[in-house]
Amino acid sequence: MQSDSFIYRFYYQWWKNIDKSIFILISLLFIIGLFFSLVSTSLIASDKLDTNSYFFFFKHLIYVLIGIFLIFMFSFLNSDQLYKYSIVLFFISFISLFLVPIIGVEVKGSKRWIDLFFLPRFQPIEVLKPFLIVILATILCSSRSNILFKYLISTILISTISLFLIIQPDIGQTLLVVFSWAVLIFTSGINIYILLAIFVSGASLLAYLIIYVPRFDYIQGRIFSFFNRETGTHNFQSDKAIESITSGGFFGKGIGEGVLKNRVPEAHTDYIISVISEEFGVVAIMLILLLFLIFIYMVFKKIRFETNDKVKLILIGSISLILMQATIHVGVNIRLFPTTGMTLPFLSYGGSSLMGSAVLAGLVLNFTKNKSHLYD
Repeated sequence: MQSDSFIYRFYYQWWKNIDKSIFILISLLFIIGLFFSLVSTSLIASDKLDTNSYFFFFKHLIYVLIGIFLIFMFSFLNSDQLYKYSIVLFFISFISLFLVPIIGVEVKGSKRWIDLFFLPRFQPIEVLKPFLIVILATILCSSRSNILFKYLISTILISTISLFLIIQPDIGQTLLVVFSWAVLIFTSGINIYILLAIFVSGASLLAYLIIYVPRFDYIQGRIFSFFNRETGTHNFQSDKAIESITSGGFFGKGIGEGVLKNRVPEAHTDYIISVISEEFGVVAIMLILLLFLIFIYMVFKKIRFETNDKVKLILIGSISLILMQATIHVGVNIRLFPTTGMTLPFLSYGGSSLMGSAVLAGLVLNFTKNKSHLYD
């Protein structure tokens, strides 16, 4: 039957209903990331690891294609399917996060990845974050529990995930998920004094770990170096990043003309902004950030007219994740924040990061469709 054909379902149930402006912006960000991977960062990473010149570009391209499939899948599902799959995938990624300290692969002093023989290496927290937003929104909007119980359950959940991340250690991702959780519970109507009390308690515990637990000495060193640039010993990455940005000026040196990019560590992931700025100038960075702001503005326009509280929280949580991650990435590159590893959503190389960004994009497209959803 015509109604069962793929083309019919693709057009009438997906393409005709999604917000095409948001879809085009997401696609444009992916394309920009591919472009810079082709002309700049891929060549650097390949030279450092002595691989084929375009090895990382083709891997990046594969990740983007998988990401496009994930966007289509998560934006095509109806609400019941989306919630069901999100719960299952959340528990799978949660268990994977729990297993990281046990079977994880250590890279540069941190255990953040799992490398199974039948799967490519992946970072569980990147996979977990989108589904965490769905789970938190579901908990906070449950009609079967009183409000204090819902806050308690969400606090226990986010504290457990934060503990797993601190053990790795990964303070950047810890701050990211805690911030997103705080945005959700604040939006849901929590008393501001309760929220402040939770934050003071969490900040005090984190400060204790950084100051008194030897495992976190490197974080203490990074913070000390950030505030004492002349005597600090952890400023190499940020110094080279800011040199790349300043040397590029407003319009950049041109494609392939950058020289400092070869000394910027992790240029294709955590420092992509500094590499782009050197060759294409600050104007390119401003345009990229403008695309992010337009994307966020368009989603918030949809949120204004959303009447379902759960959907509203999912959209707010997804946008807060993307915004905060982009802010940390840019802030580290321009020395507003201490050094921490954080990719730029949609643009940076990295399979786990791109998959997580794609799922978030799929959630956003799903809940901004121009159609009626069957909500719980």
